Amino acid sequence: MKAAFYETVGPAHEVLQLADIPEPQPAPGEVRVRVAWSGVNPSDVKSRAGLRSKALPFPRIVPHSDGSGVIDAVGEGVSRARLGERVWLWNAAWGRAHGTACEALCLPQRQAVRLPDAASGEAGACLGIPALTALHAVLMDGGVAGKTVLVAGGAGAVGHGAVQLASQLGAARVIATVSSDEKARLAREAGADEAVNYKTEPLVQRVAELTQGQGVDRIIETDMAANAAANLDMLKPGGEVVAYGSGASPLAIPFYPLIVKNLQLKFFMVYHLSEADRARATGTLNRLLERGALRFPIAERLPLERIADAHQLVESGRAVGNVVLRVGAA
Repeated sequence: MKAAFYETVGPAHEVLQLADIPEPQPAPGEVRVRVAWSGVNPSDVKSRAGLRSKALPFPRIVPHSDGSGVIDAVGEGVSRARLGERVWLWNAAWGRAHGTACEALCLPQRQAVRLPDAASGEAGACLGIPALTALHAVLMDGGVAGKTVLVAGGAGAVGHGAVQLASQLGAARVIATVSSDEKARLAREAGADEAVNYKTEPLVQRVAELTQGQGVDRIIETDMAANAAANLDMLKPGGEVVAYGSGASPLAIPFYPLIVKNLQLKFFMVYHLSEADRARATGTLNRLLERGALRFPIAERLPLERIADAHQLVESGRAVGNVVLRVGAA
């Protein structure tokens, strides 16, 4: 079967290869999924580039944690009723050598979630990291009902989802930060009440104006290092930052504003969600998908053969929306 892989880290066009590899067979408790679409996320790009570690955990890595397809074989202990089921995948490449950038893969059956009929295969490839991250950031610790929420990067893959979900799950007001007029339009279409261009507007001042000086209850943050100081100013007393990413580490955060305003900083990694949190998130996502209540802007659809171009596009930060690879039939 055809697969993309790398055996050393480095630039996309130098290390990513395409070749035929043996087709896997499902072990007990596993399903084999015939992949239709493979999602490319920043975490996939960082791993391939060696930004997390120069040492590979496996001799050969087929990348990408997200994808969608159809179950075509099941291992012992898995109901044959799942054969032919359309599914979306999570954590396919997390702690594993074999992700979704291939024609077929095997993984534990719980990591293959039924994809509602109303959802496209491309949408299914956007759920595992972007949508689960967005939903957990909205739902955690009591959710956002009645709250004013600021979503950093409201037109990005995670941010766009967080704007939609916060708006639909009871937020009193949603403010998105963006970097262009096009992104402002996307954020508003997703449900943002206001979009603030942080490149052309004084962010802290604008948020103060929009909230009549009260500040926001929750900030959903994509880059804690870049925005920490501004976040502390924009939060109302007792507010919270829910951070799922940071462009730098370690962080330098002033202690005094935190303690004086009783602020809370919360961090999570979508790969490590508890069983209960993941079950809640996957169930909620599927209910919303069944209603056609979620949109997933696709920045680019490319064939698997152009995986290096897809990685470069995500790495550049120019993609407005998700980048997906067409692998097989939907």
